[in-house]
Order: sequence, then C-alpha cells, then structure tokens
Amino acid sequence: MNYLEYKGYLGSVEYSSEDDILYGKIIGLQNSSISYEGNTLAELKKDFHQAVDDYISSFPDQSLIEKPCKGTFNVRIGPELHLQAVLKARQNNESLNSFVKEAIIRYLAAN
Repeated sequence: MNYLEYKGYLGSVEYSSEDDILYGKIIGLQNSSISYEGNTLAELKKDFHQAVDDYISSFPDQSLIEKPCKGTFNVRIGPELHLQAVLKARQNNESLNSFVKEAIIRYLAAN
C-alpha cells in the first residue's frame, strides 16, 4: 500500500472508481478523522499537506496536538490468551509490555 508522509503524519492513498478521485485519511489519530482528496497525485499531496497544516494550526496550544501512533495502545485478546502471555513473560523474566513488544517485532520481521 502507498502512503504519503508530511511533518510526521502518514496518510493513505485510495482511489474511488465511483467518483473517479484519489482520496485518503491521516493514519494513526484516535481522536480525529482527517481526510483529503484530489483528481491527480499532485492535487492529493497538496490537499494532504494542507489538511495536516490546518490540523496543526487549529490548536492554539501546540502541546495538545495529537501525534499519530504515540506508542501506546490497548489490545483486547481475551482472558485465556492474556494469562498465557503473562505467564510466558514471567517465565522469561520480562514485563508483559516487553513480551508483547518483542512478539510484534518478531512478527513484523518475519512478514
């Protein structure tokens, strides 16, 4: 899949055959949904940049701007799998957080 990047934000690149336009959405924001569109790739990039700039400038207090993929997230895996992960992490003398992080790293490297 193709992505756009600007000022630390990633955006998807999609095509609508129904509307005959390119469009996308900023990825990784939990509290906002920001989309953009264009008839050409150049227009899509321009609208993406404008969407990011507008989003950032909409915050008078820059410390309140949500950064994409801030590094924490909740995962619902069910009690049985949760217990297995806790026990395996404990067996390896590591925290559950470290165990899950390493599992994700290994999975991404293998795929």
